[in-house]
Amino acid sequence: MRVLVAGDRGYIGAVLLPFLQAAGHQADGLDLGLYEGCDLGPGTGGGGGRGPADIRDSGPGWLAGYDAVVCLAALSNDPLGQLNPAATHSVNLDGTLALARAAKAAGVERFLFASSCSLYGAAGSAAVAEDAELRPVTPYGETKVMAERELSLLAGDSFSPVYLRNATAYGASPRLRLDIVVNNLTAVAVTTGEVRLESDGTPWRPLVHIEDISRAFLAVLHAPRDIVHDQAFNVGLTAENFRISEVGAMVEEVVPGSRVEYAAGAGPDARCYRVNCEKLPALVPEFQPAWTVHRGVEELYEAYLRAGLTIEEFESPRFLRLAHVKRLQDNGTIDSELRRREPAAVEGVGA
Repeated sequence: MRVLVAGDRGYIGAVLLPFLQAAGHQADGLDLGLYEGCDLGPGTGGGGGRGPADIRDSGPGWLAGYDAVVCLAALSNDPLGQLNPAATHSVNLDGTLALARAAKAAGVERFLFASSCSLYGAAGSAAVAEDAELRPVTPYGETKVMAERELSLLAGDSFSPVYLRNATAYGASPRLRLDIVVNNLTAVAVTTGEVRLESDGTPWRPLVHIEDISRAFLAVLHAPRDIVHDQAFNVGLTAENFRISEVGAMVEEVVPGSRVEYAAGAGPDARCYRVNCEKLPALVPEFQPAWTVHRGVEELYEAYLRAGLTIEEFESPRFLRLAHVKRLQDNGTIDSELRRREPAAVEGVGA
């Protein structure tokens, strides 16, 4: 199958693209390239296509000849999404729909959209399934809700969207992020000896390794169309819902000499939700998650040690999306709408 991965140079894409290629697919990439240099190690975050290219400018010529499009491209961070909510809507909603309409016009039948469990918002402690009320509490979550609804309106005999609602991701990636909870807590522990919790530890989070996210996309690509067409799937393991305090305890156990510390004045977090993830493996048995959070913390600990991660690197914009984007704006690389100041155009991606 010939697959285009939009957002292949990001945290998940840097793992998913080679994952698809290893499974025998011809997979190419399309990316704006905002996070070049944000690598764990020397320049390992690569890319699988030409660029930079902004999905908001998508046209059918970019997508001709592909069997499927995987849309990872987004501003995928709540603080980053709140930096400029209008830009978040522009990229995450308008950009997604521009890519989808271009794919449909080009005759691409399958469109796999990286949605998020964050669209459940303040769902509380009961594990919610895909039919639960959507109550996002951030611009990022709002754009995922709206994108799913608009993509569903495009669905038809010649265009089959699927919505993979990923749990909160974690795990080592060539293009690392340290602003997501498991990665962050482990990095703080490695570099300072503290497992620093910014909330009171009570909020629930569903958690999933980026390799298992990749397994989910691959399984849905392989699944019969009528089983997954216009369907939403929670991606993760039901057993891998944890309170933040439980994640902190795992990190404390894995990282020698570390200890859990609560930030001064730490209180509850409005984002609190658990998810039921039984639908995807029931309908698509090929999806078999392989990771647990505890094992993921061990992986991250070892990766940080190999890379020699320091507190200076941890606190730099290199691994923190919000700080990195602000730096790009300050140096004139991108504007307030997160568009590159130099032209960004791609024709015949992967040609």
